Amino acid sequence: MKRIMLTVAYDGTNYCGWQIQSNGNTIEAELNKHLSELLKENIQVSGASRTDTGVHALCNLAVFDTNARMPGEKISYALNQRLPEDIRIRDSREVEPDFHPRFVKTKKTYEYKIYNSRFPNPIERFYSHFTYVPLNVEKMKQAAAFLVGEHDFKSFCAKGAQVETTVRTIYECTVEQKGQMISIRISGSGFLYNMVRIIAGTLMEAGMGKREPEEIPCILEKREREAAGPTAPARGLTLVRYEFLEAKPVGAK
Repeated sequence: MKRIMLTVAYDGTNYCGWQIQSNGNTIEAELNKHLSELLKENIQVSGASRTDTGVHALCNLAVFDTNARMPGEKISYALNQRLPEDIRIRDSREVEPDFHPRFVKTKKTYEYKIYNSRFPNPIERFYSHFTYVPLNVEKMKQAAAFLVGEHDFKSFCAKGAQVETTVRTIYECTVEQKGQMISIRISGSGFLYNMVRIIAGTLMEAGMGKREPEEIPCILEKREREAAGPTAPARGLTLVRYEFLEAKPVGAK
């Protein structure tokens, strides 16, 4: 028995998120199905980040155990021949039998894209959130700066989330504009349910003038979901980077 780690990229438009659900197809379900067919055994992958319906990823991670003789680095090539075109394995490798990316210190980076213009761009419709309301990027930058550091992010967590603690560390939160596209990049030790999308919704309110950047510390202090802004639509969100800060897997670069 050996453990394989996959680096998975996907367009989440047509999927009900990562985790298997009864109401629609998921990334996890597709991986289990095609890996089981490929390796001729029942395969159940375990993912590092359970992205929501419509969220995209360039580098989500998953591990699974197998008795197959196929070398770990070859699985990506064979699996990509079977997967639908909106899911691709960017890397596969054997790791230690007890390794799981969810249980080691990592830094995840998400990007939320906003297309800010008079009219929508159909080419960007699946990968960004459109708003015609002019956004003040400088105000958004000022608000984002208050989120950096270790805080209790309960105000930025969807209700009903079952977690031991809502304290998280944000290493970096930046807002940049290129033409009509505004990108919010957030790097952290981990994220609560809908946390990045709620942050994006709150920063957009700052950009619209609906709240002042200096309100962010008060929102954090209240620890109430109602204190923060709306949850931004899923299609603008992409998991863009996954870094190991310790305990790198076997063969990791």
